[in-house]
Amino acid sequence: MKRLIGSAAVVTAAALALTGCGGASTTPSGGATGGGGGGGSESGTLTVWNWGSADAPAQAYQDQVLAAFNELHPDVEVEIVSQPFDQYYTLLGSAMESGSGPDVALFNGGTQLKSRVDSLVPVTEELADLQDQLAGWPAFEADGETYSAPTFLQGFPIYYNAAIFEEAGLDPEAPPTTWDELDAACEAIKSETDVSCFALGNKEGLGIEFFISGFGSGIFTPEEYDAWIDGERDWESEHTKQALELWAQTSEDGWYNEGANSTAMFNDSFDLFSGGKAAMVIGLTSGTAHWKQFDEFLGDDLRFMMPVTVNEGTELALPIEGGIGYAVINEEKKELGVDWIRSTVDTQALADYSVAGGQIVSDTSIEIDTDIQSAQQMVEVLPTAKPLLHTALSGETLDLLHRLGQQLLIGEVTVDDAASQLAASEQG
Repeated sequence: MKRLIGSAAVVTAAALALTGCGGASTTPSGGATGGGGGGGSESGTLTVWNWGSADAPAQAYQDQVLAAFNELHPDVEVEIVSQPFDQYYTLLGSAMESGSGPDVALFNGGTQLKSRVDSLVPVTEELADLQDQLAGWPAFEADGETYSAPTFLQGFPIYYNAAIFEEAGLDPEAPPTTWDELDAACEAIKSETDVSCFALGNKEGLGIEFFISGFGSGIFTPEEYDAWIDGERDWESEHTKQALELWAQTSEDGWYNEGANSTAMFNDSFDLFSGGKAAMVIGLTSGTAHWKQFDEFLGDDLRFMMPVTVNEGTELALPIEGGIGYAVINEEKKELGVDWIRSTVDTQALADYSVAGGQIVSDTSIEIDTDIQSAQQMVEVLPTAKPLLHTALSGETLDLLHRLGQQLLIGEVTVDDAASQLAASEQG
């Protein structure tokens, strides 16, 4: 019998007993929340930008969102413009600067949204009634204001292939729990198999953010971790330099596939893992490269492991937070934009998407019907989850981290120099 699991554990394990009970999230913005709209009375258009629907479940979710919005505003025409993800923020930034941007746009939680809040419309009061129903809000909040509602939760879990572990003489039921054990496992995988220890695509420079967020809770003390999230980072501290050093050292030790800096993360590196060409990968919990997609290729061999302990005094945690959400750009279309946002967290739409698309959704009243072991294990540890470290960085610092991550991977920059440049970026 399949076990029901749900994203409710982000808030409290007891919430797993709740079930979906209707579409309270589609209340018009001018309803009980006092937003000032009059659902169904408006006409005109609403232009929405996103980066497209990658698969059938994503398209079905978008269709349900559109239907929920149309129930509120049958006379409003929604124009959905899908932009290529690799150019999305560049195109969006140019459009916003020229005044030709959309009314509403999709954003990744964290840096990508927070670095643009000066151009976004706060919707704090209009979404206040959803605070207790949804998890993942901090990724969409800045300076005491809320700019979006999280649709699903995004995190960086470590997946591994049990069959490759067995081939390497490792116990797939007892994955590494310390850095020394992980290092020894990689040595065994390299010597006993013909695959890489980790799949890595770093053409876009994203690898280091996956590494730091993925392993961060085992490197930084809880106090250091919280200070990082709060913006009180010391790039030249012992543990921050250690994180950069470990990233460089893993490459020197041959953990990754050849040509990692010329391999695209999406989806070439993840294809290496799902195709059995790598024993482990730091993947995602939702959207793509997640437990359901990997399960289609690996089945019962797909496993999940927590970050490993690097230093004493650390508390291991699954790094996960609000993934994506729509924000309002056009102040004149605020009421329509709020209702679009509320439609994206419609209970039924999210419930259907969680099953069909493999999302761990933000709605704490929804349970996911799955028997995939890795998903079950991730939900069990959600009560102790922590936000992603890299999403606390500014856009400028994150871009610099990407470039330095590529250089560190091939020895073109020292750890000390990289730390110095990152510190200067945040000070400036």
